[in-house]
Amino acid sequence: MDLINITSGKNYTKVTEFVLLGLGNLHEFNLVLFIVFLIIFIFTITGNLLIIVLVSITPALQIPMYYLLSHLSFSDLLVSTNILPNILGSLLPGKEIVTFCGCIVQFYFFSATTVTECFLLSIMSYDRYLAICNPLRYSSIMNMMFCVKLSIWPWLLSFTSNLVVVLPVSNFDFCADNVIDHFYCDLYPLQKLSCSDTYSVELEVFVFSLPIFIFPCGFITVTYIYIFHTILSILSTTGKQKAFSTCSSHLLVVGLFYGTLIAKYMIPSKGHSLIINKIASLLHTVFTPLFNPIIYSLRNQEIRTAFQKTLEIITFN
Repeated sequence: MDLINITSGKNYTKVTEFVLLGLGNLHEFNLVLFIVFLIIFIFTITGNLLIIVLVSITPALQIPMYYLLSHLSFSDLLVSTNILPNILGSLLPGKEIVTFCGCIVQFYFFSATTVTECFLLSIMSYDRYLAICNPLRYSSIMNMMFCVKLSIWPWLLSFTSNLVVVLPVSNFDFCADNVIDHFYCDLYPLQKLSCSDTYSVELEVFVFSLPIFIFPCGFITVTYIYIFHTILSILSTTGKQKAFSTCSSHLLVVGLFYGTLIAKYMIPSKGHSLIINKIASLLHTVFTPLFNPIIYSLRNQEIRTAFQKTLEIITFN
């Protein structure tokens, strides 16, 4: 920390680094938790990388649905590599310290990847809507060129629009306390520690959140209303099951993503609710990136087949 003199003549301590408390006072379980989260980290990285590689090298998977899935996996990789190392570090002896710049960068990448996933899941729901509700025109509308263009926009929009929130946060003044009661740098703990007036930033976040979270969520809801209506109108049971199987994995991922996101930001992080907020954050940042590849790989015959063929090629070579 640096001692700064203000024009009023008073001195205050400027925070240049933060101490992350991590998961809380669970010191007697640190070794067990470290092993658990290390295994989760390895499986998350392996699972998402596997989907990206399989989509890249398997011709049968080079279609819009799986191309968008590879983008979702890449986003999950960014979330995991951004958050999990802090959790692992907080479980080791000593303090988990992050610099002021490192904290802002972590917050920027976390919020940007969250926004990216909101848009990606919306595009994936549109892809499923076309495939089920308008199958005759699917190939002409959702061709690979159009899909590539669609997939670029979430990254551009999220990493540029997020500066609206991140830049004001980077200008916060942190006067004395530098202990963050969390396992990563998020908006609420930074607001709580800041000695600046954060009302304007809270207002910006609220206005920013409406189009970023509400509109994609509403769009996904509307597309699935049409999808379910179309599925129910199919006469044969086999046809219904086949149609539902093409969107069930995506629906599970959407439910997991928005469920944890709503729990994280709708429950106030005060008093005992901070524990609930940490649990919701843990589900959102750690378990969602882990479960996404599992959901798609276990429920998708084409991905399982591509994985088996790749294993056979590696084994015989």
